[in-house]
Amino acid sequence: MIFEKNKAKETAEFLLQIKAIKLSPKNPFTWASGWKSPIYCDNRIALSHVNVRTYIREVLSKIIDEKYGKPDAIAGVATGAIAIGALVAQELGLPFIYVRPEAKKHGRQNQIEGQIEKHQSVVVVEDLISTGGSSLKAVEALREQQVNVKGMVAIFSYGFDVAVQNFADANVELTTISDYDTLIEQAVAREYVAEEDQFTLQRWRMKPSEWNG
Repeated sequence: MIFEKNKAKETAEFLLQIKAIKLSPKNPFTWASGWKSPIYCDNRIALSHVNVRTYIREVLSKIIDEKYGKPDAIAGVATGAIAIGALVAQELGLPFIYVRPEAKKHGRQNQIEGQIEKHQSVVVVEDLISTGGSSLKAVEALREQQVNVKGMVAIFSYGFDVAVQNFADANVELTTISDYDTLIEQAVAREYVAEEDQFTLQRWRMKPSEWNG
């Protein structure tokens, strides 16, 4: 779920302005998964814009403070959420750790980088939620080390049904600043895309794995 509608709109506008989110219904992108998509989202671009990254840091910190109080640490999901997670931890005055997709093959062979003790609590920070698979693997890695995951916050979610189900199955509460529906509303209102393309963008969201442009 999104945190506040007005902040969802402001965040969507920021991401569209800095081209962190690009919409191209007529010339779709190809994701690493092979899916064809009329949208490409790279929230890491926000790190290059001081006002945008400050806004995102402050809103994510507010969500955590209001929903969870102060956990023992903030955990970022590698690699996309390492930087924003560290900024949030700094804002809240908390330790920071991050979780790799899998354990390293060399050195100490860590999957969790940083210092966290059993039974301590964390809130996980993510930049983008698609199916939720990689994000929930980070949660699983933390739980295997007996870390208490209080919830997850993220900048943006596509709102796929499969993601909603995956988070419910994993018993993980997810709160995002913005989402796909808000993005499309803003994109049409601000004429980033033509109104007639709105149907295409909504249809893709319903069955992204089957959509071929």
